[in-house]
Amino acid sequence: MPELETGRQRWTVAAGSNLLDALNQAGLQVPFSCRAGSCHACLVRCLAGEPQDRKPDALSVDKREQGWRLACQCQVVEDLRVAVFDPQGDGTAARVIGCDWLSANVLRLRLLAERPLRYHAGQHMVLWTTTAEGVRVARPYSIASLAQADEFLEFHLGCRRSGAFIDQARQFKVGDVVQVGEVRGGALHYDPEWQSRPLWLFAAGTGLAPVWGVLREALRQGHHGPIRVLHMADEHYLDEPLRSLAQAHPNLLVEQFPAGEPPPLRLSSRQTIALVCGSPISVEEFSRRLFLAGLPRSQLYSDVFVGRG
Repeated sequence: MPELETGRQRWTVAAGSNLLDALNQAGLQVPFSCRAGSCHACLVRCLAGEPQDRKPDALSVDKREQGWRLACQCQVVEDLRVAVFDPQGDGTAARVIGCDWLSANVLRLRLLAERPLRYHAGQHMVLWTTTAEGVRVARPYSIASLAQADEFLEFHLGCRRSGAFIDQARQFKVGDVVQVGEVRGGALHYDPEWQSRPLWLFAAGTGLAPVWGVLREALRQGHHGPIRVLHMADEHYLDEPLRSLAQAHPNLLVEQFPAGEPPPLRLSSRQTIALVCGSPISVEEFSRRLFLAGLPRSQLYSDVFVGRG
């Protein structure tokens, strides 16, 4: 049977064991949220040996060349020596400069990173913190800020349900320090070539966070085609900022709907570009309605919020 080694620990595991499970069963406390290769909270670095990776394309080429793997997607098939992602050394420290409630269940978190980070509207990153018991917890969040306009990183945290990271975030205060991981994602973005085309932005719940960034980027770049923002949620937590933008930009239409009640759709142009973000169910429903309305599949860009802890 193969041996697994990390730090001063070395033990035998059954061939084919899931790497994430093997590490956590040994007490390494590797955080995870989705187990689907999406959240990237379970990053480990292979120092010797090679696991069997079910999802090699989930990481960029340069990250893989550096030895990084997603533990949830790897099986131990030979002797393997790994280093667990260390937020202190592998991440970037960021100080909490704002922590306020936009609604009863949506917490706006603003962070000032110790070094400039390159990102574009619509991307996301993993946030790390530590519990009072010293347990590291991590969770990915979409970036709501705009690099060209904001000096801080902004995230909208849905706090309706309890979770390891959310429970810690509820206690954040200005001056606290968290760690941020790599910037990822690119499905949601704004392309300057779309400037004259109709742009539809669909969001469910806190899926509005990246849509808010993309909308501001489109307006910053002078998008002159019609823009339609549709937000489906129990709490329309950015109602006032969205309506202020609509008043300042005649080409912007903002529509809000209760959770679970997507609106009927009718395309005014087959040149429409649609960006969709939210839970798997809401993204699937928005997408289905768009396709039935005649939107070409190549003109739909989506980002799904997978289950997270």
